[in-house]
Amino acid sequence: MKRFVLLLLFFVSDEMMAQDNTRTAWLHYMDKVARPVLGNLAANTLKEQMPLVLSERVDNKEVRSKVAYLEAFARTLCGIAPWLQQEEGDAYEKNLRQQYRELAVKALSNAVNPSAKDYMQWNGGQPLVDASFLSFALVRCPWLWEHADSTTKKNVQSAFLQTRNTVPSYSNWLLFTGMIETFFCKYNLPYDKVRIDFAVKEFSNHWYTGDGMFADGNNFHLDYYNSYVIQPYLQCIVTVINSKDSSYKTFAPKLDKINKRYAVIQERMINADGSFPVTGRSITYRGGAFHHLANMALLHLLPDELTPAQIRNALTAVLKKTFDATNTFNDKGWLNIGLAGSQPGLAEGYINTGSLYLCSQIFLPLGLSPQDDFWSKPAMPWTAVKIWSGQDVKADHAADL
Repeated sequence: MKRFVLLLLFFVSDEMMAQDNTRTAWLHYMDKVARPVLGNLAANTLKEQMPLVLSERVDNKEVRSKVAYLEAFARTLCGIAPWLQQEEGDAYEKNLRQQYRELAVKALSNAVNPSAKDYMQWNGGQPLVDASFLSFALVRCPWLWEHADSTTKKNVQSAFLQTRNTVPSYSNWLLFTGMIETFFCKYNLPYDKVRIDFAVKEFSNHWYTGDGMFADGNNFHLDYYNSYVIQPYLQCIVTVINSKDSSYKTFAPKLDKINKRYAVIQERMINADGSFPVTGRSITYRGGAFHHLANMALLHLLPDELTPAQIRNALTAVLKKTFDATNTFNDKGWLNIGLAGSQPGLAEGYINTGSLYLCSQIFLPLGLSPQDDFWSKPAMPWTAVKIWSGQDVKADHAADL
């Protein structure tokens, strides 16, 4: 028992032991990641100031160069959207949130304004991907949609409608067009239900492989796309549409079981030092690999065997492991390509500076009140810490539906 306590104290820092300090530490990480993106876009200087670093194996330099800015904006906003929606916090946090709300309103306006220097690219394959992250952000943060002026709202709709010209590939990309239509549905705007239904039914009827994971199209890939995209998107789409017409009321309970099982798997993938298996593509999204786990914590959907406090501590370890590594940021505060520092060799051909900001999805639990169990309960070890310190735990088992 003494060995267990000593090891827990080693892996759980002072910041993690003091819940108020933990939330403050998360806010500092979030601010460090998000401010260069939203601050510059709000000032209409994102294209001037964001360094455009492309993969050494870039697959289409011209296209990647144009869409990088939308990637940075949409992915950042998607991750901090629940926090922008939140009202609680101490004076520091409330002041910081007010700053970011003002930045977000201006940034959104510039991104969709054809007359702005930072007007984004909306036509093409990659713009479909990142228009969906922006639409997801607006679903997560009604405050931002409600505080956008009428011109910005019209421009947002125009931008999203342009993505209908792109046919998504037969993979998780079906969820990108589905999410954009879900945005229209949520705000009672005309939407194409077929685009949503096709996406949901392909996953629900054909692509579930078992034990809490979906294939990405016809083939299963051992990567983090169940977390980057598939399960958070499905959960949101199904919830929003069911609130309107109950189209997926029979699928929802099954999806919940799948989501809970994958949350268990994700928690067990976080090693005692905050590292995690480096497998599959897009690994340079860093902590975005735990989009699903963070989302389940945000929505109070964690399975019974996972406590919010242990998820807080596990995700804090991931934050420290990925953001505290040397050369994670350049000298101007922008993310470098890599997982643990600057590692350009890890980048696929589609990776660029903007892509990296998918890491912001790990910040989703900041959308919970400071009084929520996630933040207020005493520190608890996650599974890897328990096991590798010699503590006895229950065996893991596959989940059959």
